[in-house]
Amino acid sequence: MTDHLGNLCEFLSRTSFEDLPSPVIQRGRQVTADTIAAIVGGSAEPEVLALTESMAQGSSGKSTVLGSGKKLQAGTAAFLNGTAGTFLEMDEGNQFCQGHPAIHVLPAVLACTQSQELDGRQFLLALVLGYEVGSRIGIGATIRKSMHPHGTWGTVGGAVAVAKLAGATPREFRETINVASTLGLGTSRQTMLQGGTVRNSFAGVSGQMAVMAWDMVRAGFNGEHDGLSTIWGSVLSENWDPVALTEELGTRWEIARNYFKRHSCCRYCHGALDVLARICADTDFQVSDIDKIKVETYSLAAQLNDRSPRNTLAAKFSVPFAIASTLVNGHSGLASFTWEAIGRDEIMALASRVEVVEDKTLTAMVPDYRPARVKISLKDGQLLEGFTRTNRGDSEDPYTQDVLTEKFFELTTRVWPSAAAEAVFAAAMRIERLGDVDTLTGPVTVPLS
Repeated sequence: MTDHLGNLCEFLSRTSFEDLPSPVIQRGRQVTADTIAAIVGGSAEPEVLALTESMAQGSSGKSTVLGSGKKLQAGTAAFLNGTAGTFLEMDEGNQFCQGHPAIHVLPAVLACTQSQELDGRQFLLALVLGYEVGSRIGIGATIRKSMHPHGTWGTVGGAVAVAKLAGATPREFRETINVASTLGLGTSRQTMLQGGTVRNSFAGVSGQMAVMAWDMVRAGFNGEHDGLSTIWGSVLSENWDPVALTEELGTRWEIARNYFKRHSCCRYCHGALDVLARICADTDFQVSDIDKIKVETYSLAAQLNDRSPRNTLAAKFSVPFAIASTLVNGHSGLASFTWEAIGRDEIMALASRVEVVEDKTLTAMVPDYRPARVKISLKDGQLLEGFTRTNRGDSEDPYTQDVLTEKFFELTTRVWPSAAAEAVFAAAMRIERLGDVDTLTGPVTVPLS
């Protein structure tokens, strides 16, 4: 039998920065900038501010907590940055693994690159390889439908990245993967559907465990022979296909198949919002003209059917609320998913008239596509309808660099002055030329009023 895990570990050990194709390097730059922006933007949220202050008490280290500028131990910084980066639902993702690899990997890479005083090339290589492994586990696993993917395979991806920074051998990579495979969380999908904000910490825990996994291996701890097959074959997943670990390895790079987000909500809402944007651009109507709205979509998106979300997290995982708030506010940015938006009677009344249903023919198109059909019935009997197979930002319909740049400054200037944000963005766009990564971490500051 083919030892797919062994072959993967050989690949991880021998791959150098020079082996990365130019498009992968460019996507790595974009992912770095985008993920930093999501973290910095999220660092301004009150829960993150309070948690950072609490965890920083009496602590110090070399790794930066983005936004606050505090320097803490690598594992703590990775936890806080990973947690902040999920709060706004603006972090990138990968449709094929049905999750968000970068927010699990980058916080650990940044923390360890700083603590070990490594350079930008080492940072970028570790990010790409950690992203690769986390994504491939997600592709090979059929995660249980009751689980949330955050905090699961991302722990392994982060640990691989940390091991690469340390120059791990194939044997050490295997041990790190086996140890990290058992350090992921048993997560609940209901946290996102019900607005349980503990969910925002799952990626942070992965970053922290990624740092710890390598420390454990270096100290002599070991795992089972093939932890991935056990965890993803019988514990967290319904099926496990180890072939996914090596299929087109070195020629198909998962980071190059990622997506970026522009709507400030769960990716499963995006197809409907993209259709809505086209309908609004093509037809002149008022919110008061709407009788009801029906969204037909795939199964995962159809679960996001809460018409009365209880908090901002639940609002980001509600198709009815996303549709209603976008129509009332005229956009799907940060301001459409705030406590103020939840408190607006006009938005909640419209959300109550949005129906979300599964279309099994659309479910069959996943994961290659993320389809949605929107039907808006007006009070005068007119029906406005639109359909999409893909989400904007997918590799099939990518955002331009101008759009991604605009997003970066929109998020980072919640906390940083414009000049500081510009310096970080410029550094991210030439990361492989940085002698150190401190310029990626921004100033020591407090959120702007």
